[in-house]
Amino acid sequence: MNPQVRVEAIEPGQEFEVDLMRPADAPGVAALFESVYGREYPVRTYLEPAALVEANRLGTIVSSVARTTRGDIVGHNALFNSAPCPRVCESGAGLVLPGYRQGNIFLRLCRHGIEVAAPRFKVEMVFGEPVCNHVFSQKMTHSLGTVTLTLEVDLMPAAAYAREKSARGRVATLLDFIVLRPKPQTVYLPAAYREALAWLYQGLDDRRELLPARGGLAAGRDSRLEAEFFPFAQLVRLAVREAGADFAAALEAEEGKGLARGAEVFQVWLPLSGPWIGAAVEELREHGYFFGGLLPRWFDADGMLMQRTTHRPHWEGIKLEFQRAREILSLVQADWERTQGKEAPPGEME
Repeated sequence: MNPQVRVEAIEPGQEFEVDLMRPADAPGVAALFESVYGREYPVRTYLEPAALVEANRLGTIVSSVARTTRGDIVGHNALFNSAPCPRVCESGAGLVLPGYRQGNIFLRLCRHGIEVAAPRFKVEMVFGEPVCNHVFSQKMTHSLGTVTLTLEVDLMPAAAYAREKSARGRVATLLDFIVLRPKPQTVYLPAAYREALAWLYQGLDDRRELLPARGGLAAGRDSRLEAEFFPFAQLVRLAVREAGADFAAALEAEEGKGLARGAEVFQVWLPLSGPWIGAAVEELREHGYFFGGLLPRWFDADGMLMQRTTHRPHWEGIKLEFQRAREILSLVQADWERTQGKEAPPGEME
């Protein structure tokens, strides 16, 4: 525990304000993270006050805090860039001191990020990643006016929730988006998911021209895949910048690297801005990847998620509050069954 801050000594019931983090708040934020998650929290920046101050100075993390009249930090949430487009930010790293969880403090922190922090730092789209081992965060993001567009299957291991004992298997998450600055564009829909993506687009408060994806992989060009491995989550994420004739070989090479490091979940982000998207999707389906959903503005242009697990997904652990998310789960699970050979793959999702 940070020696200057004793979280257990914070008096409950104090008045507080929600504000952007100041440098003097950083030790309190670090102590709060350590008290709730322990020193094993995988993002070390939140445990190191100097690093957190520097990240906020650079704008790579924008922290909103709940600060009491005595200067105690009792809540935190942040905006940070985790998508290829720098103007798309995730709302996350949120937590509240147990003695202050009875009110709407977390909702206020998230709303502050959208209404105050995002405009100040020129963020054009914000998304949240509510977990599916319970429905509390789903209710909160829904109350902010977000729209659910994606289901990430088995994203996190149960060990991430060991302290709260809320998961018996790997945990899925949703991706809920809110448009802050519209960007109409043309997108190409792969045949296998044309109907599913068109339905998802109906919920997005932004204009799109939807065209069918036609043509093959980019002939005469090498594939460009950007890989990132997350050891704690046993997760590999691949951002596909271009899919050339060597796409299958490039994919298998990155999968081999991930498997050697213990990866259990693979996610592939694909842009919907090029007609070759259909051929890339079919190649991924041949490798056992299945549908995840829509990723608006992900590459500045829209994208979509394909995913694969090395095991049977923990479907029975997915708890969903809203009908739209349940319908997305049905699409995702049905496509998993098709791509694993349990059904003959149709020309389109039904």
